Amino acid sequence: MKSLTLGLTLSFLLFFTAANVYSHCEIPCGIYDDPLRISLLREDIATMEKSMKTILTLEKSVDQHANQLVRWVNNKEDHADKFQHIVAQYFMTQRINVGDANYAKKIQALQQMLVYAMKCKQTTDIAHIETLKSLVDEFEKLYFAKK
Repeated sequence: MKSLTLGLTLSFLLFFTAANVYSHCEIPCGIYDDPLRISLLREDIATMEKSMKTILTLEKSVDQHANQLVRWVNNKEDHADKFQHIVAQYFMTQRINVGDANYAKKIQALQQMLVYAMKCKQTTDIAHIETLKSLVDEFEKLYFAKK
């Protein structure tokens, strides 16, 4: 009886404490919208940029806006995470194959995108945003190049 109770308790805890995972299916389902993912990357960059600019403004403010500051920092980090997720889980693991033309260049661009998204999480340096924009443009040209 104790083992049944323990098992049910553990199942309950696992069910209700499981983290949300946002990923495109890895079945593979064959349903891919690559242009949408590029658009989402750009949207995440725009959100990180707005967050950084707002954080910088709030830091200079005479009035204390600690709650807003925390919310904007969290927003910036959430969008950096979403950006990294699309890069790693969608493109690197599902869409870029060893046999792809320009495989090394694509992987290098994606890896740099991951690094600069991390730098956006760590700082409010707008230069990292500009680098991310350039990297997405570079990757998009490589990815959609005519074969």
